[in-house]
Amino acid sequence: MVGGHPNDKIVSLQELGAQAQKFRSEGLKVVLCHGTFDLIHPGHIRHLTKASEFGDRLLVTVTADRFVKKGPGRPVFSAALRAESLAALGVVDGVAIVEDATAIPAIRTVRPAVYAKGSDYVDPKGDITGNIGREQAEVQSAGGEIRFTDGVTFSSSRLINQYLDVFTPETQAYLNDFKDTHQEKEILESIQGLGNKKILVFGEAIIDEYCLTTPLGLTGKSNTILACRYIETEQFAGGSLAVANHLAGFIHQVGLITGTGRDKRQNNFMKKALADNVEEHFFHFDSAPTLVKRRFVDSDIVKLFEVYYQDPNPLTPRFEAEVCQWIAENAGDYDAVIVADYGNGLISPAMVESICKHARFLAVNTQINSGNHCHHVINRYPRANFISLNECEVRLATHNRHAPMEKLAKDIAQRLSSRWIAITRGMKGAVLLDLESGRTYDAPPLSTRVVDRIGAGDAFLALTGLCLAGGLEPDVALFVGSTAAAIDVQIVCNRESIHPVTLYKYISTLMK
Repeated sequence: MVGGHPNDKIVSLQELGAQAQKFRSEGLKVVLCHGTFDLIHPGHIRHLTKASEFGDRLLVTVTADRFVKKGPGRPVFSAALRAESLAALGVVDGVAIVEDATAIPAIRTVRPAVYAKGSDYVDPKGDITGNIGREQAEVQSAGGEIRFTDGVTFSSSRLINQYLDVFTPETQAYLNDFKDTHQEKEILESIQGLGNKKILVFGEAIIDEYCLTTPLGLTGKSNTILACRYIETEQFAGGSLAVANHLAGFIHQVGLITGTGRDKRQNNFMKKALADNVEEHFFHFDSAPTLVKRRFVDSDIVKLFEVYYQDPNPLTPRFEAEVCQWIAENAGDYDAVIVADYGNGLISPAMVESICKHARFLAVNTQINSGNHCHHVINRYPRANFISLNECEVRLATHNRHAPMEKLAKDIAQRLSSRWIAITRGMKGAVLLDLESGRTYDAPPLSTRVVDRIGAGDAFLALTGLCLAGGLEPDVALFVGSTAAAIDVQIVCNRESIHPVTLYKYISTLMK
């Protein structure tokens, strides 16, 4: 809307499209800008002012909050506030919020004569998202053109990092030290250089179910039973399936070996949930089902209780022999094997022996959960190149409650002839010990918001293990794995995998 109160300019995307059509019918040339616009600064104002000169009416769209994945604490301002700031600018004629991670829906709806981008997008090679090419194609298909504004470029992320106290002093000090020895381009190129690695994932397939409920309170006849109203159920591909999917975005070939039940519907769901470049090898139990973990949660993803659907002893001699034979014949063809051992009965001692014998590089996590809490420890493995455990798993494996955590981790690593062992510590971050150099690397938490912790350890295992197997420096591997975990805690269960673009953008923000 031209004129009137600035907030009158803020409309839905559909209404913005109607405005654009009206302007065109009046012979006016429509220009579109799109972005996060988290902190309006002189660079934004110059960009928008210049863009307004490309036509007669300037429309601006902003990315909705849940699609902004640029780093911890982002967006600083809600979409409503960001839209309000833009609407207050005289050069802007209309603003809408886009419920998408890209500008594609905005371009399709507005169909601008000119789509304006900043000068930092002139070279498409500098766009880590790869979106600029798709946006340009969309603009051209609507009969428009893409044009670039020039002028001094400001970094919103750098300004936010420096002046808005997004990070704790500990995290800021860590990032400052890391940036003294590493460059963003170097980190991204190192990760991209891992694409030709061939990784095998071995571990339980888990179907995670979240049953969304509304708690009603205690039942009338008991003061201990919570009553809830059921709303809906969502299924996720978890366990080793999630680990494989995390890797699939970063390397061309991922192998997956796991055990499943014979339910065709479940098997089809799992296969469909896997990335296209994951080559799955499902070994079907004779009678046991695929492990299903059904969690009842409220609207804030607070877990109320959970139910396991499983056979804790799913193996038969036939099944065990087939898996061991496959490992012996194929595991050596992979650059690394990542074992996500959840202790739910899939991985037998014979399988452990086979994988340790044939894996060229072995990364292992033995997870403690409610189904194995008293008996499942890393000591069942005779060797591993990289071990990833949380603090509880370290203490259980060493039967030591009081000794310093790093000493216990070192003892475990020496027992398994491991070069690296990581200790994940939740909201305290993670530690990586390099036994060859004797150095200890410490990374604080890199997220300021936690939606759901389920799956964060899998993301850390996958990306840290990949980096170490690919020869990246241990401090870089820890940084990448910690970044992946920071992204994952902002995702509900395994609804999404760690996507390279998301990781690169998050790293870019951290390195500003």
